[in-house]
Amino acid sequence: MTYVEKLNPWCVVRHFPTMQHQIVARFRRRSYAEAHLQALRRLVPSVTFTIIFNLEVEQSDQVAP
Repeated sequence: MTYVEKLNPWCVVRHFPTMQHQIVARFRRRSYAEAHLQALRRLVPSVTFTIIFNLEVEQSDQVAP
């Protein structure tokens, strides 16, 4: 996970019929992601988009017991 991904955990995700997904954009705040999602839904109404919080913790970031 890159530094930018850690700072921008809110993601707008595009869903495909084959149970696949693609991250379209990353944002620092949920409100920014929601505004982008609204614009995408107006521009491309036939595509399914959702917002997710994507914060994965790497093994090296975890504190050892």
